[in-house]
Amino acid sequence: MTYVQGFVVAIPTSNRHAYEQHARNAFRLFKDYGEVRCVETWGDDVPRGEHNDFQGAVHATDEETVVFSWMEYPDRAARDAAYGRMMADPRMQQMPEMPFDGKRMVMGGFAPFVDVGSGRGRYFDGFLLPVHADQREAYAALARKAADVFLDHGAVRVVEAWGDDVPEGKHTDFRRAVLLADGEHVVFAWVEWPSRQVRDAARPKLMDDARMQPEGDLPFDGKRVVQGGFAVLVDE
Repeated sequence: MTYVQGFVVAIPTSNRHAYEQHARNAFRLFKDYGEVRCVETWGDDVPRGEHNDFQGAVHATDEETVVFSWMEYPDRAARDAAYGRMMADPRMQQMPEMPFDGKRMVMGGFAPFVDVGSGRGRYFDGFLLPVHADQREAYAALARKAADVFLDHGAVRVVEAWGDDVPEGKHTDFRRAVLLADGEHVVFAWVEWPSRQVRDAARPKLMDDARMQPEGDLPFDGKRVVQGGFAVLVDE
C-alpha cells in the first residue's frame, strides 16, 4: 500500500494558471525522486463549516481558493528518501517564486489503511477528520464499509490515510485544521469520481443507502470533519 504526503494550500484565485504551471514544473522533479502520482485539485464546492473548514485550515481570504493535493509514494521510506534528495537538488533552488503564501501551507505524511478502486477521477471529495487512537480499528471498519458503498454508486477510488508524520506548523497545520484533541490523530481521505455530475447524482443515493446508516455512535467527532469538492487541476 502506498504512502501519502498530503497538502492543503490557499491560492490567490487570480493565480490559478500560474499555480498549475508551478505544480507541473515541480512534479517533473518529484518524479525523479520516486513519487508515483502527484495530484492537485482546485476548490469547487467547499462549504463553510460551523466549527472548522478548509478555508480556516489555511486562513484563506475571499480572494483565494483552497487547493487539496497529495503525492503518492511506494512507502514511507521512499517518501523520506525523496525529501532528502529534494533538499539536496540544486534544481529546487532554481524554481521560480511560489505563486502563493507558503507560510500557510499545511502538509503532513499519512499511511493509507483503506485504498479501494483502481481508477483515476476528475472530481474529488476531500476530507480531514480527527479520530482517537482508541477508535482506530472501529473507524477503519466503518471506512472500509463506506468505501464499498461509494464504489457501488460510481466512485472510482477511495483512500483513507492515518496521520503518522503530521508536524506542528508555525501558522497552520493539520492538527489545527481539525481542532485535534489529546489522543487523536488526523485522517486524510478522498473519494475520486469520474465527474462532478456523477458525484452530485450519487449524493442522494448515498444518503438513502441503508449501508451508510451508522450502527450506534460514530467512532469520530462528525462536527469537526472538514470536507469539500475539488476539480482536478494536475494529475501526473
